[in-house]
Amino acid sequence: MTAAPLGPCCIADYERLAADVLAPGPWGYFAGGAGDERTLRDNVAAFERRSLRPRVLVDVSEVSAATTVLGVPVSMPLLVAPVALQKMAHPDGEAGMARAAAAAGTVMIVSTIATSTPAEVAAAAPEAPRWFQVYSFRDRGVTRRLVDQAVESGFRALVVTVDAPRAGRRERDLRTGFAVPPEIDMPAVTAATGGRAAITPEEFFALVDPSLTWDGFAHIARESSLPVLVKGVQTAEDARLAVEHGAAGVIVSNHGGRQLDGVAAPIDVLPEVVEAIDGRVEVLVDGGIRRGTDVLVALALGARAVLAGRAPLWGLVAGGEEGARHVLELLHSEIELALALLGCPTPGAVTRAHVN
Repeated sequence: MTAAPLGPCCIADYERLAADVLAPGPWGYFAGGAGDERTLRDNVAAFERRSLRPRVLVDVSEVSAATTVLGVPVSMPLLVAPVALQKMAHPDGEAGMARAAAAAGTVMIVSTIATSTPAEVAAAAPEAPRWFQVYSFRDRGVTRRLVDQAVESGFRALVVTVDAPRAGRRERDLRTGFAVPPEIDMPAVTAATGGRAAITPEEFFALVDPSLTWDGFAHIARESSLPVLVKGVQTAEDARLAVEHGAAGVIVSNHGGRQLDGVAAPIDVLPEVVEAIDGRVEVLVDGGIRRGTDVLVALALGARAVLAGRAPLWGLVAGGEEGARHVLELLHSEIELALALLGCPTPGAVTRAHVN
């Protein structure tokens, strides 16, 4: 008797499925990076340069991955990163991802370049915690209206992305001639341009204000009724400036290797950022998260939690809401198992001594 084929059991399995499902243009957009994609590859490879140091004969009869981020209880130290154009990945789109994150007990961060409005995402999972990612547009009125919608829809924090004053040179998009088809609505872009049309990544980022400075960020933080995090910090110097200008948290990120090629992997930058911030605000990190053990490396180096973008997206591509939920369940189970084998009953027990 032939056994029934097993389904995907790790993120790499879902990535292969997603590559088979998506057309070359959307696949290149979601999977690709800038330039020669050195940074894209190194975001993942950087975790391979580190090894965990498990402690034995520790009572791990009860292990929990639960923690808090900015005071919000979550089931694990992993949040869903902002990813654009989710209805281009699967018709379930951001609403399906929101329900998947809610079922997994974690926070979803909704992209400015979403294919749903903040209200629609909120309606999909009304009780779940959610944050809103902000690009500062040249038209500040558009930015204000988006933030107002997020506040009215019960979002609990804003995440200002600061590493993309222009689009990186994403050559996969150039080779495929990728543009977002006009039937895929992006409410924020529609508001900024006054209409719907095919738009390239370069055309979108031309709407973003390249003159935003730390003073401008401080103004956003002062005016907001929500905590404001800064996403895209890659140096200790900018980490200190973020705290000085009112950031409620710092996200170490290089935009998934999609902006400036040749920069360091976020996990390599994390220790200097943590040292510079010195506990004044929480530090998160994204880029290259593919395993529960990656999350533990980040915790050991001082992160409060990680953000994962492509991993849940591959689940959405392959299986819609159910696929995204399964990816998050896989990561949760991997984190709990890794905690037990590391000799840490909780995320808070992971220390710098647990990683080389």
